[in-house]
Amino acid sequence: MPFDATLAERVRTGLLTLPLPIRTDMTEKNMFGGIAFLLRGKMTVGIIGKELVVRVLAEKMEDLLKMDFIRPMDFSGKPMKEFVYVSPAGLEKEEQIEHWIALGIEHARYKLNI
Repeated sequence: MPFDATLAERVRTGLLTLPLPIRTDMTEKNMFGGIAFLLRGKMTVGIIGKELVVRVLAEKMEDLLKMDFIRPMDFSGKPMKEFVYVSPAGLEKEEQIEHWIALGIEHARYKLNI
């Protein structure tokens, strides 16, 4: 399934709000049949179909999964640790996209110890 190109542009616009050192360390890569945005090689957010994929810290998973528009990423048929899907209902405003990007960046920075 191709990824939503409009959503990808919205994510790219959201990435422009990041501080310059972080923004320059971001790359894009085709992953999971969609597109992923990586910080120094660590996935932050991505798009599969019309949904945003966000990599989040494990301790935030329980609260996030209580939201109506969030579900565990089950790409392989079983839930993946530290990954969630955000449905279009959670992506209506640019501030929402920036929030999800921030959570993905937080995870990558933690894993990279930066």
